[in-house]
Amino acid sequence: MKRVLLLSCALPFLAVLACNKTDEASAAPKESTVVNIGPENITLVENTELASGPRLSGQLTAERSASIRSEVSASVLSVLHEQGDRVEAGAQLVKLDDTAIRDMWLSARSGVTAAKTLSDQAQREVQRAERLHGVGAISDRDLESARNAAVTTQAQLADAQARLAGAQKQLDATSVKAPFAGIVAERQASAGDVVSPGAPLLTLIDPASLRLEAAVPAANLSEVRTGMRARFTVTGYGDRTFDGKITNVNPSADPSTGQVRIYASIPNSSGQLVAGLFAEGRVTTETRKGLSAPVAAVDQRALRPTVVRLRGGKIERIEVTLGVRDEERERFEISGGGIAAGDTLLLGAAQGITPGSVVKVSAPEVNKK
Repeated sequence: MKRVLLLSCALPFLAVLACNKTDEASAAPKESTVVNIGPENITLVENTELASGPRLSGQLTAERSASIRSEVSASVLSVLHEQGDRVEAGAQLVKLDDTAIRDMWLSARSGVTAAKTLSDQAQREVQRAERLHGVGAISDRDLESARNAAVTTQAQLADAQARLAGAQKQLDATSVKAPFAGIVAERQASAGDVVSPGAPLLTLIDPASLRLEAAVPAANLSEVRTGMRARFTVTGYGDRTFDGKITNVNPSADPSTGQVRIYASIPNSSGQLVAGLFAEGRVTTETRKGLSAPVAAVDQRALRPTVVRLRGGKIERIEVTLGVRDEERERFEISGGGIAAGDTLLLGAAQGITPGSVVKVSAPEVNKK
C-alpha cells in the first residue's frame, strides 16, 4: 500500500519534468539549413546605358548601284572583270566590237573635213564679193547670193560635226567603263554575245554606300523621325550589332501589312557588310543611363514588380520600379527598394527560395582533363 502511494505521488513530478525537458528542447536554437545555388542562378545589377524603340526588319541594299547596259548594237569581244572584282572609276569593264562603228566614225570625220573646206571657201567668196561690191563691180544681188552660199555651207559643216559627235559617242560606247569605283555584283554578258542598245552587261555597286530598307509598325510611326539611330544585327554576323541613321520615312503605310518603310544610311567604308543580307533591330527613340537588371530577374506577376536579392547570405524579396526596357539587351531599368549597382539578384528556379533563407553560391565547376 505504501508503494502504490509513493508511485502515485511521483507520477505528477515525472510528468512535470518531462514537459520541462520538451520545452527546453524546443527553445534551443536550430541550425539553419543552407541552400546551395549555382552561379548560373545569379546576376548583378549594373549601371548601363539602355535604349528603347520600335523594332524593325528589312534588307541591306546598295545606296549607289548601276545596271550597266550596252548603248550600241555590237558583239561582245571580252568581259574584263568577274563577279566580286573591285574596280576603280573609269576602269574598262567590257570591250565591244567597234569595226562597223569605226568605219562610220571615219566617214563622219571625212564629211566634217569636206564641209569645212566648202565653208572656208564660201567665206572667202563672201569677202571677195564684198570688196567688188564696194567698188561697184557686182550688184547687190550677187553679194547676197555669196552670203547665202556661205550660210548654207556653215549649216552643212554643223550637220557634219553633229554626225561626227554621234559617231564618236558610239565609238566610245564600245569600250564600256565603270562610272564609279565599286564591286562587280553581277555579270550578264559573255564574249561572243551579240547585244543591242539597252541589253544588260554588268551590275556595279558601291559597297561603301549601303542603306537599310526596313519596315516598322504603323502604330509606332509617331516615334520615328529622320536623324534617329537604327541599331540592328545582320544575318551571318552573329550577335554583332551595326548602326545606321534614318534618312527617310515613307509617308504612307502598306495597307496589307500595316508597316511603314524607313531608310537608313549605313557607313561601310571597310566593306564588311554586303548588299542583300537580312537585318533585324530597333529604332533608338529613347536612351537612358541608369541601374539595370536582366528581364529574367524581374517578377511581374504581382501587382508591383519584384526582384529576389541575395544580401549578407540571406534572401529578400523587394519591390522595384521599372523604367526603360531595352529589348536588344533584354534588360530593365530598375529603381527603388534600396537597389544599388553590384547587388546580387536571383534567376530561374532560385527565385522561388523562401525569403530569409540562407543561401550559398557554389563555385563554378572546372573541367578536369
